[in-house]
Amino acid sequence: MKKLGCIVGLFLALAAAAALLFGSEVLGQATIEEETPFVISAGSSLTAVAADLETADLISSADGFLLRARLFGSSDPIQAGEFALAPGMSQGEILAAFQSGDVIRRFVTIPEGMPSVLVWERLMAEELLTGEIPVPPEGSILPDTYAFERGQDRAKLIEQMQSAMDIYLAETWSERSDDIAVDTIREALILAAIVEKETGTPEERRTIAGLYSNRLRSGMMLQADPTIIYPITKGKPLGRRIRQSEIAMVNGYNTYTMLGLPTGPITNPGRESIAAVLDPEAHEYLFMVADGTGGHEFNATLDGHNAAVEQWFQLRRERGEME
Repeated sequence: MKKLGCIVGLFLALAAAAALLFGSEVLGQATIEEETPFVISAGSSLTAVAADLETADLISSADGFLLRARLFGSSDPIQAGEFALAPGMSQGEILAAFQSGDVIRRFVTIPEGMPSVLVWERLMAEELLTGEIPVPPEGSILPDTYAFERGQDRAKLIEQMQSAMDIYLAETWSERSDDIAVDTIREALILAAIVEKETGTPEERRTIAGLYSNRLRSGMMLQADPTIIYPITKGKPLGRRIRQSEIAMVNGYNTYTMLGLPTGPITNPGRESIAAVLDPEAHEYLFMVADGTGGHEFNATLDGHNAAVEQWFQLRRERGEME
């Protein structure tokens, strides 16, 4: 019994010493006073991360953090990325966050109809992205909101945007209507870009897609104003009225001086414009003109169109926009 009592006493003494050790500053503690972003670079060791935490005054002891991790932490590896450390987090919670890979995600939005040169400018202006990129091919980017992490390579983000476009085109092409005016995915993309630039009114997209489909089938010129502007600005706003000399320009885009589709897309069309081209509204319209409300008036005959144009000009005169 005396021997058993000695063993129990030794165990209790060791337990007390361990409690004293773990409650002392040997293991240290977290000292986060406000929400703080913390970045772990790819390939960083736990030792290096602990040192960075101490340097940033987010823990009191790197050695203590490592000891606690060895004694009480899981064996899961830490992940690279940017983490949000919240006030009051314990060292164990910090380690668990690093092991979970629950990184801060930021977002960049590419609106429908944003040309590639402006996509390039937007990504190059995002300081948290890295790496140089060329202007991506027009029409290769699917407009959407994309998540990214601090330090992510711009080229990888572009690849994600282009992959999204490829996937969407393939999906919608497989579900296209039987009697459409385009023969290939590429042609659908080119026509969708025109539809995208011609209207900011979502409910008009299928109507306009049907109008241009009618023109393609009948061998008429598309005569889409945005195709005049694209070779001049590469998709950026023109900032003025189109000149007669520009309407008469002969190039691979100007649909006032050529039959058929332009040589390539004039912007990055969104999902709805692509879907409209692959399932256009069935009607007999061949002409359209602005109606002064942000939409268009559609006509099947030239006489009707000319009357609508005169109404539009009269409205502009009343607004003082033209003499």
